[in-house]
Amino acid sequence: MKIVVIGGTGLVGTKLVARLNAQGFDAIPASPRLGVNAITGEGLAAALGGASVVVDVSNSPNFEYLTALEYFERSTHNLLAAERVARVQHHVTLSVVGTGELWHSGDPTTTTAGYFRAKQTAEDIVAASGVPYSVVHATQFFEFIKSIADEQTVGETVRVPPVAFQPMAAADVASGVASVAGAEPANGVVEIGGPEVFRFEEAIRRVLTAASDPRKVLTDAAAGYYGIPVSERALVPKEGARLGETRLDDWLLATASASVGAG
Repeated sequence: MKIVVIGGTGLVGTKLVARLNAQGFDAIPASPRLGVNAITGEGLAAALGGASVVVDVSNSPNFEYLTALEYFERSTHNLLAAERVARVQHHVTLSVVGTGELWHSGDPTTTTAGYFRAKQTAEDIVAASGVPYSVVHATQFFEFIKSIADEQTVGETVRVPPVAFQPMAAADVASGVASVAGAEPANGVVEIGGPEVFRFEEAIRRVLTAASDPRKVLTDAAAGYYGIPVSERALVPKEGARLGETRLDDWLLATASASVGAG
């Protein structure tokens, strides 16, 4: 079965293509670098020919509302139009746990609530398209925890909200998406997350400690998430979510070992 992965040369996309091929699918990466552009439509018809499934793990170039909205609207409309012509049987799109709450929680023009509003728009387009679909909501990636700490830093202190946090490895995201892509369309949302639930500050602290980063990590009820107020469980999946296998400490050890090996 041919599966086309839009965004197939990115962090999750490369892992997803490898995972699907290892499972016996004919997974094809697609991205502007490979001559397939979902924004302009360039190369879409040729790439989707004979495909049974299209998986969209592409992302907006930044979190700015209008940029993200234009990106997700245009790319999603173009993909679905090409899929109808190619008679694709299943559209899978990767989104974010908490999107439904996060886009309501801040000013879209001054906070990243706008990015989540754009993600919700893409989900709504997919759901209304008539193409059988699955939306995969994933929790935050381990790989981005350091950048979250940078975003939440004031002076020499990282301030985070007092909420639950359930991050996961990008490899486990790819595994979860691959499982959904190889199954029948859910025609709804499937949630995936990491195997451990932390307090937000604890996950940040472990990553910084592993990097010998001296910043202090404090819980601050006034701190948001990328500028957005969040509730206790906005960043964790609901009961019944599919959980990855990689624990944060194991990922940190593997990452450190890989860095030493590369050096």
